[in-house]
Amino acid sequence: MCQKNTISKLSKRFAFRIIKLYKFLLEEKHEYIMSKQVYRSGTSIGANIAESRNAQSRADFINKLSIALKEADETKYWLELLHESETISDKQFDSIINDLKIIIGTLIRIIKKMKEGRVR
Repeated sequence: MCQKNTISKLSKRFAFRIIKLYKFLLEEKHEYIMSKQVYRSGTSIGANIAESRNAQSRADFINKLSIALKEADETKYWLELLHESETISDKQFDSIINDLKIIIGTLIRIIKKMKEGRVR
């Protein structure tokens, strides 16, 4: 249960960071395409984790978290593009990507434990 609460908090805090990044990209960089993509996938992580709380079965729970993991991977892709295109700085990238890596690692651990039947 602790991991479920932890991942919810991490993903919500990350979503707030993504929203701030989105605003920065629009207002300061005038970047409209990648900013929308990272906004959608970055906030979707937490939405899918929130949905998992009402899963109808273990399989449904795993599925919802697996979707969140896919969204996290997509977010990583967009952040890398923003960084490699020099739209965001090394400092901005390093800060937000570290948070995302923690979320990805936590999701992988929870999904693995659920599949092994170690979490109820």
